[in-house]
Amino acid sequence: MTETDMLFSITVPGSTANLGPGFDSVGMALSRYLRLSVFPHDEWCFKAETDVVAGIPEGTENLIYQVAKRTAAHFEKKLPPSLVKVWSDIPLARGLGSSAAAIAAAIELANELADLKLSDSDKLHFASLEEGHPDNAGASLAGGLVIGLHDKNKTEMVFVKDIDLDVVVVIPFYEVLTKDARDVLPDSLPYPKAVEASAVSNMLVAGLISKNWQLVGRMMKKDLFHQPYRRALVPELAKVEHEAALNGAYGTALSGAGPTILSFIEKGKGEALKTQLALKFPHCEVDCLHVPDTGSIIERKPVNSV
Repeated sequence: MTETDMLFSITVPGSTANLGPGFDSVGMALSRYLRLSVFPHDEWCFKAETDVVAGIPEGTENLIYQVAKRTAAHFEKKLPPSLVKVWSDIPLARGLGSSAAAIAAAIELANELADLKLSDSDKLHFASLEEGHPDNAGASLAGGLVIGLHDKNKTEMVFVKDIDLDVVVVIPFYEVLTKDARDVLPDSLPYPKAVEASAVSNMLVAGLISKNWQLVGRMMKKDLFHQPYRRALVPELAKVEHEAALNGAYGTALSGAGPTILSFIEKGKGEALKTQLALKFPHCEVDCLHVPDTGSIIERKPVNSV
């Protein structure tokens, strides 16, 4: 099987979500990627091409196939069997949107193989139905920053481009499963605390829309929705907050459910912060990422090569 046999490829960025108080609503694309290379085949087969995805299910039990199948079935379409080569540098269960990227890629896969002609809003809604919230999948599909609301009937989303920041991530080598991170959250908040938490979230969104990064940083730390309950799962959080602030970061927060911790800093200063945090946290992977404006990309075989 050579590149000339490939039908098309799908590339989607990873993502972060919440940014502190924007719980299950605010997402941002990050420059880690999942790429699917799709070939005709006599049965469904998924082949891992990087260590990150080593051990993924190789047949129809794969999440990507399952989501693609459900998406096509909504239109009473079937998918032709395919060989899918899976390349990724998005670590699994680290809060960097690996499952949302897989879901976004799966919907693009169904759209291509079954010729569903989905609109961008259709893709967003199907992805949000799978995820239960629109933040990570919306960022993977659209790129940039997204702010959204999802219910079973409709998914609303606002898109913000040109996010001129460096994003430095500290990635512990242990996993935090989303289910475990949700299990530590309270069932409800007292009304006055809910009002305060909502106000903090409103101010975060105001800062994001106006690109007032100092305000964003302050609001990231004031979150009342999830970070106070998840700190015990990620002991590095308080230490990264402190070190990043000493080195000029606007603010620091858990990435999604964790354990990855991200810090926003002025464009061009991320590599220096990466160096400092790598010295302080040698047991973690530390990287400097950017926010891509482009979400999912489909590259089809040129007509003259068919």
